[in-house]
Amino acid sequence: MLARQRQEAILRRVRTSGGVRVSELAAEFGVSDMTVRRDLEVLAERGLLAKVHGGATAAPPGATDEPGFAAKSARQRAEKRAIAQAAAGLVTPGMAVALSAGTTTAELAHRLADVAGLTVVTNSVPVAEILHRAGRPDQTVILTGGVRTPSDALVGPVAVTAIRSLHLDLVFLGVHGMTERAGFTTPNLLEAETDRALVTAAERLVVLADHTKWGTVGLSSIAPLADAHTVVSDDRLPEPARQTLREHVTDLVLAEVEG
Repeated sequence: MLARQRQEAILRRVRTSGGVRVSELAAEFGVSDMTVRRDLEVLAERGLLAKVHGGATAAPPGATDEPGFAAKSARQRAEKRAIAQAAAGLVTPGMAVALSAGTTTAELAHRLADVAGLTVVTNSVPVAEILHRAGRPDQTVILTGGVRTPSDALVGPVAVTAIRSLHLDLVFLGVHGMTERAGFTTPNLLEAETDRALVTAAERLVVLADHTKWGTVGLSSIAPLADAHTVVSDDRLPEPARQTLREHVTDLVLAEVEG
């Protein structure tokens, strides 16, 4: 098992059980205590867990915590790849779609680079860069203006004004968290306003959210669960979350995660 795969497995264990012991992980993975401690150190430096004597505990995000794009890119990589692959199947040539900021939507952008005739609107600098590098001449990429956030989103009045004049077939929305009470949320007030403009501009809302987003609440609500036509998550989403989402959204897609 590669170090990255082992670290992802450790993080899943922490988020499921709330804590882990170094000795138990060493026995499970067949590695030394020192190797496990190095893994925990890497994860702690990324803010993904908290180291304690003899192990580690979960470090849940606060309502206003906003990790940078690079930090978020290291989380749930397999889940994001699976979600992006499933979401790409909703897009057909010639559509006008929007991709909000986020690491899962950036993963989706790699797959949309192969779809002919798309018009893609985004407030994500990384998404625009991915599609620009692909250089497909029959695609149109529109990057909104705005103020750049730690997650590389462009937000604020300029972005909102640009989006409000558009009419889109689909919007793919990345979120910080989702719960039945708060709906889909983000820790950034200006990003929430910009995301709400994207939701209003589209015929259909598709939310991309891996299983760790369930139960997390950001400072500002973007939309209630019922506003989403489709939620694309992964097959590690807990059963209670599945039941709740199926009560509110038209379609719940659970992408199969490899490994």
